[in-house]
Amino acid sequence: MSALDGFGSVGSGSAPPARRSVRFRGQGLVLAIETSCDDTCASVVDGDGVIRSNVISSQHVHDRFGGVVPEIAARHHLQLMNVVVSEALAEARTSLDEIELVAVTQGPGLIGALLVGLCAAKAIAAGRRVPLAPVDHLQGHVSANFLSESFEPPFLCLIASGGHTLLAEVEEHDRFNVVGRCIDDAAGEAFDKGARMLGLGYPGGPALERLAAEGDPCAFEFPGANAKGRGRRGGRGRAYAQGLDFSFAGVKTALLYRLQQMSEADAAAQAANLAASYQHAIVESLADRAERALERLKVDRLALGGGVAANGALRRRMEQIGARLHVPARELCTDNAAMIGSAARFQRALPYPRYLALDAYATGQRAL
Repeated sequence: MSALDGFGSVGSGSAPPARRSVRFRGQGLVLAIETSCDDTCASVVDGDGVIRSNVISSQHVHDRFGGVVPEIAARHHLQLMNVVVSEALAEARTSLDEIELVAVTQGPGLIGALLVGLCAAKAIAAGRRVPLAPVDHLQGHVSANFLSESFEPPFLCLIASGGHTLLAEVEEHDRFNVVGRCIDDAAGEAFDKGARMLGLGYPGGPALERLAAEGDPCAFEFPGANAKGRGRRGGRGRAYAQGLDFSFAGVKTALLYRLQQMSEADAAAQAANLAASYQHAIVESLADRAERALERLKVDRLALGGGVAANGALRRRMEQIGARLHVPARELCTDNAAMIGSAARFQRALPYPRYLALDAYATGQRAL
C-alpha cells in the first residue's frame, strides 16, 4: 500500500473554526512540496530544521528541446507526485498521520507546474485538517541557509538561478528586502544559453563549468569581467557597473558575436578559453555587486542561494570578498523541497479550510 493511499479522506469530527493564520511552533514534522519548474521535489523537515528526507526527481526529457517545456513539465509532475511524496515519507520513516504542517511553493515559477504541487499539497493537508503554508520560491532559496548548520540573520543573500538573480537583505527569518535585481536575463539563463552556443547542450551550467576548467579565463574579454571600476563616466562597460542591479543580456550577445567572427575550427579550438572567459564575466558581475552591497549595507555576512550557487568558480570568488560566507550544500542550492519546508517553519500558515481557495502565481508578488 502506498503512503498516499486514502490521502484525500477526511477524519471524523467537524472542521475547526476558520482562523486567518497560524504560526507553526511545534517540533513536529513538515511535509514540503516544490514543483516550480521541472524538478518534482518532496521533503520532510522537522521543527528544528533537520532534514529527514529530501527527494528530487529531475525530468531529463527536456534536454532534447534545449530548455524546459512548461506543458511537458506539468504532465511529468502529475506522473511523479505520488511517487516522490511516498518516497520522501518512506525515507523519513514516517507517515502522513505524523505530519503537522504541509508546505508548498506557491510561486513564482511555471504556472502549470506550480498548480500540480499546490493541488497535491491542498489535498494532503485538507484530508487531515492540518495547516498549509504557501511559500514564495525565492524565500525558500534564502531559507536553505537556515537548515542544518543554520546561518542566522542579518546577512546579505545572493540568489542566482535560471529564472532569478537578486541581492536580498535578510533581517528576519520570514522576509527579505530586495536591494539589487536582474533587469533582463538571469545568471543561470546566461550560463545555459552560453553553453548552448558552445554546443554543450542542456542543462548547460554544469557542462560549461567543466569545459571552463580547462581554459584561460583571461583569454577573451566579455562585458561584466572586471566590472568594478568601470562605472566611471565614459568608461567602457558602464552599463554593467552602475548600482546593484544585474544585466546578462550583453555578455550573451558578446559571446554570440565573438563566435560569429570565428571560423568553426577556431571556435572548437578555443572552446575551453571561451567558456572560461564567459564564466569569468558572469562570476565577476555577481561578485562585484555582492561586494558593493555588503559595503553599502554595512554587513559582513554573505549567503548564497539558487542553482548558480553550485558553481565552483563562483564559490571560490565569493570566498575572496572577505565577508563571512555561508553556502548551502549543492543539493540545497538547486530547486528542492527542504528549503520550502525550512521557510514554512518561520511564516504563518493557513488553517483548514482557508487554503482551499489558494492559487499559484507565475511572477513574483514582491517588487523584484
